Order: sequence, then structure tokens, then C-alpha cells
Amino acid sequence: MSPKTEIDYIFDMEDEAMAALHVFAKGVAGKVRAAISCKRIGVAVVGLEVPHVHIHLIPLDELSDTDFSKKRLRFSPEEFEAIAKSIRET
Repeated sequence: MSPKTEIDYIFDMEDEAMAALHVFAKGVAGKVRAAISCKRIGVAVVGLEVPHVHIHLIPLDELSDTDFSKKRLRFSPEEFEAIAKSIRET
């Protein structure tokens, strides 16, 4: 299974692909945590908002930070790029 294989439901993934997804997320989470001030990086698998497997890595300071119904933070394109650059360079 390649990263381009589209699967709708995470528990339909082959074990090896699911493990690889989480190992990859672990590396990204470390970079995000180094770039963004937070206590932890949370992981959420919701699976209802788009019809393909993906996980959310969420900078957390408190449990309520996982509430997807809360108003989203807004960033300018320049702010997004600065965050992305910081993550890439970590």
C-alpha cells in the first residue's frame, strides 16, 4: 500500500500502513511541539469530515483544545508560512 492509496476508514488500513502512519505522525508531532509552545501534541482520528484516512495533530495546553466545535484560530498566509518554516527547520 502506497501513501497515495485512498482509504475511507482508518481501521480498514493494513496493519503495516497503519503503523507507518503513526510512526510518521510521531516525527511530525515532535517537530510541531518544538516549533509551537504547548504542553503536548494530541492525536485525533475523527474520520467524518472527509472520506479518507488522516489524523489530526493538535497542540494542547488543556483538554478543551481537542474540541473541534470551538472557533478555529485564524492566521494570515504569512503567519502560516512562518509556522510551517519553523516546523520544517526543527
